[in-house]
Amino acid sequence: MAFELPSLPYSTTALAARGMSQETLELHHGKHHQAYVTALNGFVAKDESLQGKSLEEIIHLSAGRADMAPVFNNAGQHWNHIIFWQSLAPAGGRMPDRLGAKITEDFGSLDAFKEAFRAAAISQFGSGWAWLVLKPDGRLGVSKSPNAANPLSAADGRTLLGLDVWEHSYYLDFRNRRPDYVTNFLDNLANYDFAEAELLAA
Repeated sequence: MAFELPSLPYSTTALAARGMSQETLELHHGKHHQAYVTALNGFVAKDESLQGKSLEEIIHLSAGRADMAPVFNNAGQHWNHIIFWQSLAPAGGRMPDRLGAKITEDFGSLDAFKEAFRAAAISQFGSGWAWLVLKPDGRLGVSKSPNAANPLSAADGRTLLGLDVWEHSYYLDFRNRRPDYVTNFLDNLANYDFAEAELLAA
């Protein structure tokens, strides 16, 4: 069965007041993400070894293999964007109690977490991602990854939150001001309720 572009969990206008315009969402979701899905389906159709496998299985199968780099790039970006859309919310930025307590326990404070996440997102050279993860040792951590890589491919724990720092994710709204985009995400767009649900499901 072919992979499909998931619907956004909100309208394309729902995030505009929080710093992500309708145009950005329409282009990023409807064009960029759709292109990864279309390309991935093309690779799967031509390769019997990929047929019938889940997205996660394809990522694990193709990660680190030069001969399967195009497959990994498109599968990884499909998975990354699924997380990204869920990491945004029209009423984002509100920290729920249980996640807040875990963040304070593992980072020392909410501000310390935000600074660590901000540093990872800003310092990712070129295109890539910043992540909040529940690491295998049970502690929360922040990581970054280039291009289509992610915590799933790196076996770096359970992903709770993901931020796209490819330029197409912020250039229409913030131009080249990635730090402002990251700060706005943490304060106004981050779906911490989704992150908490993923934490509790772990």
